[in-house]
Amino acid sequence: MNREIPEFSLQRMPVYLNYLRTLPDDGTYNYISSGAIAQALGLGEVLVRKDLAYTGCAGRPKVGYPRAELISALENFLCVNDSKSAVIVGAGGLGSALLCYGGFSHYGIELACAFDNDPAKIGTTIGGKPVLPIDELNEGCKKYGATLAIIAVPASAAQQTAELLIKAGIKAILNFAPVQINTGDEIKVINIDVAANLAILASML
Repeated sequence: MNREIPEFSLQRMPVYLNYLRTLPDDGTYNYISSGAIAQALGLGEVLVRKDLAYTGCAGRPKVGYPRAELISALENFLCVNDSKSAVIVGAGGLGSALLCYGGFSHYGIELACAFDNDPAKIGTTIGGKPVLPIDELNEGCKKYGATLAIIAVPASAAQQTAELLIKAGIKAILNFAPVQINTGDEIKVINIDVAANLAILASML
């Protein structure tokens, strides 16, 4: 089902879910309209309605969406309730910050461990997660049943890292290295260049 949704719509689904989860449970937001969601997130109302239609949750005229039902529909759509294991390669500054980040569990993802080639980091724990040697990547991915991975290594090592992850059975990669990686059509990749995105923001000022 998720493969049939436009990519930009899919990217907005976690934004909707996070916003709805932050609303108070005092009875004020038992129902919420697409217009209210659109206004809060700075989106068009028609766009929001089209996105939410993919979840199968129907809004009620002049009332809106039952918030609890919409949250559940979004969670099911994003497979939040299906536990998924992820690993990270690179336990430097960015990798360490990600290991300490607690938000992955909100989307049913358990960041199991990290891999690095720095002897000073191997055998330590960061954010409660073990740092393992890179030559144990294949064994570690299988041990934790990981299907997701984060690349947080220098650009020069990103492609080789991706190839090792694919051999280890990883099906989807979040790439923070500032370079495009080639993985073939069967492996899903999202590239996040923090500096480039910051430069885009700077150009808008």
